[in-house]
Amino acid sequence: MAASGAKFRLTDVGVRFGSADALRGVTLDIGAGERVALVGPSGAGKTTFLRLLNGGVRPTSGWVEVDGKTFKSFSQTALRELRSRIGFVHQDHALIPNLRVSQNVLLGRLGHQSFLTALGGFLRPSRKQLSRVHRLLEQVGIPEKIFERTDRLSGGQQQRVAIARALIQDPAVLIADEPVSSVDPARARDAVALLSRMCREEGITLVTSLHNLELARQYFPRLVGLRSGRVLFDRACEEVSEEEFSNLYDLCEAELLADGS
Repeated sequence: MAASGAKFRLTDVGVRFGSADALRGVTLDIGAGERVALVGPSGAGKTTFLRLLNGGVRPTSGWVEVDGKTFKSFSQTALRELRSRIGFVHQDHALIPNLRVSQNVLLGRLGHQSFLTALGGFLRPSRKQLSRVHRLLEQVGIPEKIFERTDRLSGGQQQRVAIARALIQDPAVLIADEPVSSVDPARARDAVALLSRMCREEGITLVTSLHNLELARQYFPRLVGLRSGRVLFDRACEEVSEEEFSNLYDLCEAELLADGS
């Protein structure tokens, strides 16, 4: 993978779980260092799309390439290395609540080290490791919380810990699945602005799913609209019309019947 940023190519990708199609016929490229927001209603396939990018889901049809190589061509060792360079910010933050902030951030390094080395650094972090954690927490705006128990932080602060944990991986790619769904609008704006700015400055490829269309349009140059597992549009944000946004979220009668509503 490239030192800063990685590129993806999805070619006629379909993903099926049982009899249900999560994605159908998805073909698109994501360039190294691009910032792309996935928008669409719940159940559109956004989370499945994101999990394709780190190999968490394999396509039922078509193929996914990372820097010109398909996932099938990666050995298990190469796949682990690939995943260690892809930071993932989960919707629920996925932090361990009774650990210190520093420990939660250091968990992001597990994929880069042997188990024993990682365990030693986790239990007794070196001065160098703590210094790096502190710098990252400065970047996300909460350096004073480094030794605080994570469950004593606000939702917005926990979100910043999750971002710092992803960034300590030195990622070529940062994936964020609805990263602001659990915080209030002001903190949501701050978090999306922070993610976008840091990835732009570091040349990190950023792909995120968002329900908030205003934030998507303000901070992401490119929008991909998903609905019922298909791409409805894939364009620069200023080229997406209000009508297309409305069509993305307006359920038609056939879809309501298919959902049993």
